[in-house]
Amino acid sequence: MQQLQYACPTSLEECLLLLKEAGTEAMPYAGGTDVMIHLRDRAACVQNIRLLVDLGKLEPLRGIRLENGMIHLGAMTTHAEAAHSALLHEHAPFLAAAANTVGSQQIRNTGTIGGNVCNGSPAADTASPLTALYAEAVVRSASGTRRVPLPELYGRNGMTLAPGELVTEFVFPSFAGWHTAFLKLGRRKALAISRMNVAAALELQNDGTISGARIAPGCVFRSPDRVREAEEHLIGKAPSRALFAEAGLISSEEMIRRTGVRWSTEYKKPVLEALVERALLQAAGLPLEET
Repeated sequence: MQQLQYACPTSLEECLLLLKEAGTEAMPYAGGTDVMIHLRDRAACVQNIRLLVDLGKLEPLRGIRLENGMIHLGAMTTHAEAAHSALLHEHAPFLAAAANTVGSQQIRNTGTIGGNVCNGSPAADTASPLTALYAEAVVRSASGTRRVPLPELYGRNGMTLAPGELVTEFVFPSFAGWHTAFLKLGRRKALAISRMNVAAALELQNDGTISGARIAPGCVFRSPDRVREAEEHLIGKAPSRALFAEAGLISSEEMIRRTGVRWSTEYKKPVLEALVERALLQAAGLPLEET
């Protein structure tokens, strides 16, 4: 039976000191919706853990605020709080939409944005819009603070956080005025982990042409990332079904270029193309089906 110690620090400084002292034997947890399953299943990622550090009383890690045109999203903000945040609905609506697709209502009430990202899964729904938003993770330790672009948190074998480090918040610019969409594909409509997802955002000029574009698919690359070639293809053009289908094709070609042809490519390629096209159509306010 695995013997575990438990700590529930009441200040960030106390928390960081605990993490420093325990090193690789400590595991911070937020909502615990994944950690408890790992412990139950005796997963490899928790076999050497002797100290669970509960982040539940660290109020500075909660909340969403706008400061100098930048959104500060606390890592302990729950999915439900993000999904219903008036600030996110105005400044990053596809992040609120993604948070609203995570698990069940009970999971959304407990699970956090920080936990969703730091679990290290490429299927994390909130990682795609955060990537599209140029989000940076604020990483704290007893030694200091660093800011890391979200895709760089993900390494080949999991998260790149060093022992003793903790993500405290995500910071990204306001996308107010952009038109956004988030779509996911799961094995079923509810309570499903993404098999693939896409976060898309469009900035439109007064004449209707596209002046800015963000396309960030999830579960496609080794770590969350944008498809810049597809984004650049949209700039200066008017939204249309044909244009967005071309962006989908560019996205699938980039997937194959990065990851190669695998047994799953036969179905992933058309699915990615369709999701990108539909996400862009939704963002642009165009009908999803041809009439």
